[in-house]
Amino acid sequence: MGMRGTGRSSPLAAPLAAVVAGCLWALCFRERPLPVASWGALAPTLVLLGLPRPVRLTYLAGVSYWAAALWWIVATMRVYGGLPAWLALAALLFLAAVLAAYWALFAWMVWPLWRRGTAWGLAAAPAAWMACEWLRAWVLGGFPWNLAAYAWMEVPGARPLAAWVGAYGVSAAVVLANAAVVAALAHRRWRLAAGVVGSVLLVLATAARWAGPGVAGAGRSTRPVRVVQPNVPNLTEWDASLVEEGYQRLLRLSREACDRQALLVWPESAAFPMSWQDHERLRHDVEALARRGCPVLLNTPWLLPDGYRNAALVVGEDGPAARYDKRHLVPFGEYVPWWLPVGETLARNVGNFVPGREPILLPWREERLGVAVCYEIVYPAEVAATVARGATILVTITNDAWYGDTAAPWQHLAAARFRAAELHRPVLRAAITGVSAVIRPDGGLESVLGVGEEGVLRAEVAGRTDRTPYARAPWLPPLAASLAWLGLRFGARRRSGRL
Repeated sequence: MGMRGTGRSSPLAAPLAAVVAGCLWALCFRERPLPVASWGALAPTLVLLGLPRPVRLTYLAGVSYWAAALWWIVATMRVYGGLPAWLALAALLFLAAVLAAYWALFAWMVWPLWRRGTAWGLAAAPAAWMACEWLRAWVLGGFPWNLAAYAWMEVPGARPLAAWVGAYGVSAAVVLANAAVVAALAHRRWRLAAGVVGSVLLVLATAARWAGPGVAGAGRSTRPVRVVQPNVPNLTEWDASLVEEGYQRLLRLSREACDRQALLVWPESAAFPMSWQDHERLRHDVEALARRGCPVLLNTPWLLPDGYRNAALVVGEDGPAARYDKRHLVPFGEYVPWWLPVGETLARNVGNFVPGREPILLPWREERLGVAVCYEIVYPAEVAATVARGATILVTITNDAWYGDTAAPWQHLAAARFRAAELHRPVLRAAITGVSAVIRPDGGLESVLGVGEEGVLRAEVAGRTDRTPYARAPWLPPLAASLAWLGLRFGARRRSGRL
């Protein structure tokens, strides 16, 4: 699928094209992206594979993509991290440069096959992209943010397909469709491209018909839940009156929402600066709600001999029955990564947190709640592990106030929606300033509170015990992709007479 030059061009043309290609793909991860755009927005990046020095150009495209998609990090580190503007920008560019290495790896894996011909490239690109996304979820603690699948959030059949192959598999379909666009426009392989796109559409239609959550678990009783969004912003300077005002708002909304025996879900940091262990006032207020029949799922720092944990509890009439400790901490938010030792953590109350070890489920009536605190919801395999342990409902609590009214809360929400679709579990998302949501087992939004809104989401939720193919083997799709790429590479070398 190589590109043939037709004349001399500026030495800056290819790098500029790479920058534009990366920024174009970043447009698919805004608050309100256009689903149709995602069918071609990645194509310019794939075109780079046919140019001289494809690995370098694709790396540059990756840097521009991550810098554009994560631009909100600059304001966060300036306002809450206390970094000067130049250092915050430098931190963003450094992070973008690290993450772009996966784009370079993708180019290195694909371009030898890409240049052998259209069919080789169409087969190699989705397999390599899928393998690289999976790798990005594990190396250096992982950062599986903005998986390509999320660009197809509203494409019919994409979320149901995730129940079979996970978000990684949907990402492969996205890349395959974009590769077909390249084949059609750059190489005039119209019939092959039409066949590929038609196949993708057929798979999506089949998934939409057969892979949805259906009515499994419909025999289970629904339970009332209340997701509380107090809209309490983070403070850049301590103000006791504003803290008290925010806590009183949280209690007022919770008391008003306790009109039935409902589970009240509080966001991460909602009771700041109080902790369950140290503040009698917090225990008294929460236990009063529990005595009215409304247990509270809340977040609190929890001190153990080895340090603080970022914990979640469900407090009923008899107190907390179990405690979940957050396992995947947020870099720069709850600890400073060793590879970028600048600034302080943004975490309130304490310094660096210590990660938990196990996906403990929190009991609520006959349900078992699988909790993901903030950043944890972006890890597909780890959320699947909670379902393997028996989670019937998923809950994610977060403090996205750090990111303001930017694309970040919506990008975060996209991950939660795909976890619901992958695992066929309802997801309750409580965010302190938004976006809070009640997400159906198909990943659709039942109700939403946007950024900067105050209120309560009321819903009736039934847990589920069925397990999707992806929930049973979340390791299988990326493994299959890796083996497929190895097979293509080995086959290409044999045909070249190298083996």
